[in-house]
Amino acid sequence: MTRSRTDPTGAVVGGRTLEVACDESGSDGENLTTGNTDVFAHGSVLLPMGAASAYVQEVRDRIRSPAEEYKANILLREKHRAVLQWYLGPSGPIHGHAHVHLTEKPFFVVDRVVALLTDEGPGIAVALHRQGRAVFGSERWREFLEVSNDLLRTRKNEDAESPVEPFFRTVDALRRARSGEPVGAILDLLARGRARADAHRARILAGPELFPVLNPLMPAIVHTSAYWRRAGLPVTLVHDRQNMLTEERIARIEDRARLAGLRLVPAGEDPRILLADFLAGTARKIASDELNGRGDPELTTLLRPYVSGSSVWGDERSWAALGPDTDRTWRL
Repeated sequence: MTRSRTDPTGAVVGGRTLEVACDESGSDGENLTTGNTDVFAHGSVLLPMGAASAYVQEVRDRIRSPAEEYKANILLREKHRAVLQWYLGPSGPIHGHAHVHLTEKPFFVVDRVVALLTDEGPGIAVALHRQGRAVFGSERWREFLEVSNDLLRTRKNEDAESPVEPFFRTVDALRRARSGEPVGAILDLLARGRARADAHRARILAGPELFPVLNPLMPAIVHTSAYWRRAGLPVTLVHDRQNMLTEERIARIEDRARLAGLRLVPAGEDPRILLADFLAGTARKIASDELNGRGDPELTTLLRPYVSGSSVWGDERSWAALGPDTDRTWRL
């Protein structure tokens, strides 16, 4: 691989295009409220193939596991904590060469339903998300998240009740219960969005959506591309295989994200994707622990330099620990 003068790592292809490897962790499709995880993480790494291969081997040498396939869960084992600290730390292999975009799934649902049903900005979604559980209680708030998820997702079942009815029944019940609360005004806005909800379901019944509203992968890829394009060079993404990334969607993502290209490669065939997997998987767990009040301060501090300022995150307390202090730069 030819190295450019501005890229001592050799990660610039032909001195013209950045080739960035990506992987994700925490994908539950469009089930964002009752799935296995409450955080989605999209990791990306900018390193040349040779260096990435050497770093993957160093991870194996440090862990000394007989497993043939190494994934992030190995690094998350307590007995391998020192390896994880090295991997994420300032002297580790990806420091300054990697980035992770986080999505807090419950907030993503709230943000998407507010965007669908109103013309208000994201501040309304943040306010509803931050106050909802405390005002309505855990059970009622969970019900609101679930009916919102059902309203937005592309699942089709013509024999089942339309998800529009349960959603607005739930919104009306919450309005009656807490009409005097500040969030009551937000629910009033949602209650006026019945025509938009019906139109959304009609579009779903009419045919498959190119970009499902509730899947966090596509917006994460767009944000990842924007981050790496800050160098002023064209960007190509090399991504682990993902069923959501059909040829048609890849073409639209390339256009929307202004990518020079996006191609799918099995993780086992590209060590750079394995490094991105290590980052995405460990970031998802560290961020989820922080979100749920059981954060590990040392690991959170190590993760923070990688976290995207454009992450989709509504919880104020955990973001204060996870979010970047400034718009951090990275080195080629």
